[in-house]
This record gives sequence, C-alpha cells and structure tokens, in this order.
Amino acid sequence: MASTLDIDGQQATLETAVTQALEYARNAGADACEIGASVQQGMEINVRKGSVETLEMARDQGIGVTLYLGRRRASVSSSDASQASLTDAIQRALDIARYTAEDPAAGLADPELLAREIPDMGVHHPWALEPDDGIELARRCERGGLAVEGIDSSDGVSLTTSEGVSVYGNSHGFMGATRASHHALSCMMIARDGAGMQRDHDYTVSSDAARLRTPESVGRVAAEQAMARLGARPMDTGRMPVIFTPNMARSLIGHLLNAIAGGAIFRESSFLCDAMGESLFPEWLSLGERPREYGAMASSAYDDDGVYTRDNDFIVDGRLASWMLSSYSARRLGLVTTGNAGGARNVRLQAPLTPEKELLGSIERGVMVTELMGQGVNTVTGDYSRGAAGFLIEKGKIVAPVEEFTIAGNLRDMFHNLVGLGDDIDRRSSLHTGSWLIDDMMVAG
Repeated sequence: MASTLDIDGQQATLETAVTQALEYARNAGADACEIGASVQQGMEINVRKGSVETLEMARDQGIGVTLYLGRRRASVSSSDASQASLTDAIQRALDIARYTAEDPAAGLADPELLAREIPDMGVHHPWALEPDDGIELARRCERGGLAVEGIDSSDGVSLTTSEGVSVYGNSHGFMGATRASHHALSCMMIARDGAGMQRDHDYTVSSDAARLRTPESVGRVAAEQAMARLGARPMDTGRMPVIFTPNMARSLIGHLLNAIAGGAIFRESSFLCDAMGESLFPEWLSLGERPREYGAMASSAYDDDGVYTRDNDFIVDGRLASWMLSSYSARRLGLVTTGNAGGARNVRLQAPLTPEKELLGSIERGVMVTELMGQGVNTVTGDYSRGAAGFLIEKGKIVAPVEEFTIAGNLRDMFHNLVGLGDDIDRRSSLHTGSWLIDDMMVAG
C-alpha cells in the first residue's frame, strides 16, 4: 500500500527535538550551537526486460550537530534523530571541541542575516504511488524504447520517488523547516549493429510527478540516441570548435561555481583567485542564481547557515562580479556571506539564444560532445582534459558519430572563447542552460 510521509507530524517532531537539544546544549556549556535534522521516505523500482530487479522502500533520518566553545568548533552526525541520540551527539561534540584549535572565523551566522520569513517554495508534491503502478510505469518506459527499430536490448529502467522534511535551528533563535519531494524516471537502451553495440539514456525529473514526461517518450528518446551512436569512429586530431550539449555544458558551469566558491578562494586553490572584476566571458553573458524562484528544483528561503537567500549575480556582462560565500568563508575573506552555504540554487544564464541549427550551421568542421569521461579538470590551474564521445560536424551538418577522443584546453580560454548559447534549454536540474559553442579547442583522436 502506497503512503506519503506524515509531513506535518514529522516536522513538529523534528522542531521539538531541535528546540530541546539546543536548550540542552546551552545548559551543557556550549556557547553556541546549530542543529539540522531530517526525515525522508521514498521508493525505488528497477525493471529490466520486463522483470522487476529491485523494489526498495526506504525511510531515512539523520542529524548534524555543530557547537562552539568560544572559537573552538566540533561537529557530530548520526543517522538517529531521536532525542537521546541528539543529547549524546551534543556531549560527544563538547568533548571534541575542548581539544580543537581556535578558529577566529568559526561561529554562527550573524543574527541580522538570518531569514525572517520562510514562504512556501512550491517544491513539495507528494506522490502516493502504488508499487504495482510504479512497476507498470517503468515497463511502459522500457517498451517505448524497445519499440524503436534496431534496438537490441534494455539496460534497465529506474523509477524513484521521495519526499522529506528537514529542520535547521540555532542558538540565535532561528528555526526553519523545508519540505521537498523528488521524482525521476530514467532509462538506458542498447543498440546493436555489425560493428558492435552502443547505449544511451534519457530521463525526466521533477518535484511534481504531474510534470514528468510520459514513460514512453523517455524510452523512445533513449533508444533513438543509442541508435544514433551506432557506427561511431575515431576522431581526427586538430584544433576546432566544440559544441557541448546542455548536459555537458552544465558541467562547465559547475567548474566555474567550484572555482568561485569561498572555500576555494580563501584556500587559494582556484584558478580564479585574482579574477574579481575580470572579463571571463563575452560581455553578452550574465550568470546568477534565483533561489526563491517558485517551484524551481533547488528553491529555498535560507541557506545551510540559516541566512536568507536572495538573487546573486556571479557573472555580469561577462565579468566576475561576486564570490559564492558562506558565513565562514566570508569571514575568512573579510567579506559578508552571499547566502551560499550549501552551494548555488537555481542557476540561470542571461544571454541571447541561438537556434540549435544556427549553432551547427556556423561550424565548417568541429565536434558535438554528448558524453564526457574521466576527471581531467584541475581547478587550481584551470587545465581541462577529458575523454569524450559525440558527433562530427562538417559544413554545418552532423555527419557521423565519433568516440574515443579527448578535448583539452584551459577553462579561462574556454569561457573566453564561448561564441554561442543554444536555445535548447535543459531544465531537468537546478542549473538551466542550452548548448555551448566554444571556439578553438584541441581535439585529439
């Protein structure tokens, strides 16, 4: 029998536990304390060749306690959010804190920066899905892929659904609760010809199950993409333009965000440490976060420090305009938090969009990257080198699938050489982007 989480009851229980634990920490001698507690419930179904491989029902809970003795800090976590576990965690944290070194930047967020209003962000949509109905959805997805001519087999379909509530409180009197849900359906299909096999996948994801694409369309797209890769050949070596499809372009934005995170800056472990105000991108591009966008995947009224979230613009007219700071990293840099404890939320790009056909049409000879492999990114120097697969482009047309090649450059140069942003915006994550066309990269076959 499908059931949703008693979200009201669980939130009330967690809020009571956190309130009591904060009082216990104060009485035990802590100068300050912050506590996060959460409960999550979900189901995962995996189907392959029509058979159910796994069906898992899970209910998880956890706590995290951070307390301070002056500027000495200690953190303890547990998978048990009961009151007894909280008090035990506090005692262990107190014991640890007495032996830690003082850190002048340690401490809670400044009280005046804490969120005062916590509106509904529209990200909680429970789905009372019966296991049998979930299995049938997964089977429909697989059948949609297997119906495509030339598909040899399925590598499986996964359907997941979950909802949960998390509570954060600190000894400044802040108490916040976040309710969220997450639903996803993904499929991997296998195509075969005389030269061998290829596989590819597709997925749909949303906080609201009503916004998921139909199972059949997910299976069909995965199958069509796998078929398109048949006959892949090696790529010639040379310098040429590269199109990163939206999924791949998203990783480039991730490298940028990692490089401007406060932790990387105060540790001097980023290739952008001295780049504030510098033109990193063409002046037609701006990039920022919109953490209070209603219904968006990562929306939140406060960050992991309890600080109110607001729109932040990290790149303005191509120039680096802001670091991404938590309370701690801001203190280390002598700055003020940007409300980014826990990272960026709902990253959006502002730029003129180019139709995908026009991006292709502008390329005499180049490559479209649809898959990246390996970890060849050095965020200290910006050097970039990764294995890739995709499609050869000649005279504005996709002419053949290619694989087993490497693309290399430096992230500074890659950002600077961005010449087009596609209108094929992918909204299946908290980071929305279209394809990126980057001029003059080294491609090695």
